[in-house]
Amino acid sequence: MINRSIFLVGPMGAGKSTIGRLLATQLELPFADSDKVLEERTGADIPWIFDVEGEAGFRRRESEVLRDLCRGAPQVVATGGGIVLLPENREQLRQYGLVVYLQASVEQLLERTSKSSNRPLLRVADPRARIIELVRERDPLYREVADIICDTDDCTPKQAASMVAERLTQDPVL
Repeated sequence: MINRSIFLVGPMGAGKSTIGRLLATQLELPFADSDKVLEERTGADIPWIFDVEGEAGFRRRESEVLRDLCRGAPQVVATGGGIVLLPENREQLRQYGLVVYLQASVEQLLERTSKSSNRPLLRVADPRARIIELVRERDPLYREVADIICDTDDCTPKQAASMVAERLTQDPVL
């Protein structure tokens, strides 16, 4: 029985939202996507928030959403890729739940994000170089907070969710 929230962290395109929904179903927990909660609260989409408030404004709003999600009942939460950038967010993730780092290769991340227009950080001339830069910057932070690391490259979302659920329910340390 899982009695804490499960926070999925990792770069955009790692599968946090897709795997999170499946994992929540398997664990019989509610599911929340922090980016969707943020959009619902503000009535604006993330690219608009980035355009108007910049990344700093977005990160402030993202932290507020995380703080509220942390204090809710146990659930599976897909977080935004940059949630780990702020030390206070990393502390909240560690304090209020179990953290699963979903990782994937640069090639997979590029393929999975290539058709989305809802990713402000990839609105650059060379998205591949940007993904490499983001992974290099954030990977140590994801690892710092992770209780479990799951590679999503060679499995379907359903397989990844099952792998995470198995680890969460069978590991006595967690």
